[in-house]
Amino acid sequence: MAWDEWERLKAGTARGASTHTRIDHLPAEGGGGTGDLVVHQDDLGAVGHEANLLYDHVKSQADIAAAGSGNGSTGSTMQAAAALKSHGFQMGGALETTVDVWTSQVKSVLQACAHISDHLDYTKKRHAEDDAKIGAVLRNRDGSAVPVSKLSEYFK
Repeated sequence: MAWDEWERLKAGTARGASTHTRIDHLPAEGGGGTGDLVVHQDDLGAVGHEANLLYDHVKSQADIAAAGSGNGSTGSTMQAAAALKSHGFQMGGALETTVDVWTSQVKSVLQACAHISDHLDYTKKRHAEDDAKIGAVLRNRDGSAVPVSKLSEYFK
């Protein structure tokens, strides 16, 4: 699909036609809702919690180079690679390379999960602080909260 469009644009340019790049978007008549981003604190907490659970699960289940053996600093797969190499099998070296790549990938996934969890925890805390500041600023003279209907008047 995209390739066909590209070929049409190239052919049109060769003929001297004007070409335009269009980024996918909603049609002008709408259809996508109001566009307001609404995130509830419970949603952030739930996603952060799931990322934390995934982190714990992957960390405990993945056989990375320094885990899984229970008796040292070498995982069971790396021990198998060493045993194969010691018996002259070339597969031992290939298995070591596989373990190195696997370990790197697992660590990347763990880092991503931790980053998601930490970032959502930070976002949740920061938005609560922002809400408190805004709530303190947007008060009527009597100290009561300014209703949304009154706030909407400021943006007309």
